[in-house]
Amino acid sequence: MHGSVIVRTLPAILAACAFAVACGADTNDATDSLTPAPGPAPATSTAPPSPTGTAAAPAVPDGAAVYQQYCAECHGVDLRGTDKGPSQLSIIYEPNHHGDYAYRVAIRDGTREHHWWFGDMPPVEDITDLEIEKVISFIRAEQQRLGFEQ
Repeated sequence: MHGSVIVRTLPAILAACAFAVACGADTNDATDSLTPAPGPAPATSTAPPSPTGTAAAPAVPDGAAVYQQYCAECHGVDLRGTDKGPSQLSIIYEPNHHGDYAYRVAIRDGTREHHWWFGDMPPVEDITDLEIEKVISFIRAEQQRLGFEQ
């Protein structure tokens, strides 16, 4: 009797496999449906849940806020420079002359005085790679919005 069940269900299994292959499923998809899905992983976060009951995503820094925190003291709240650092709207800082890589290196490692008379720029302490990318994006957007000074 068991043999007749296998003979009758084998064509159905083969048809299902052929359909899965035709639809782009990989070979693991057929066996995945046969094993029960694991339950939710145990919570390991020590952060309290958000009011909606889901874990809160880490805050993504705002480029303008990062600029104000790390750069504005020397480069001006309006990017136009101070007596401590040059304007980021200077034509010297347009992307074809000082690209994003130059900004990354200057922020992370500091840079020697060139194109200005303010002295060497020290590395920015305690800034993350994500914050560096956000501040560069902010500066580039402001350069495009405000234009460059000659």
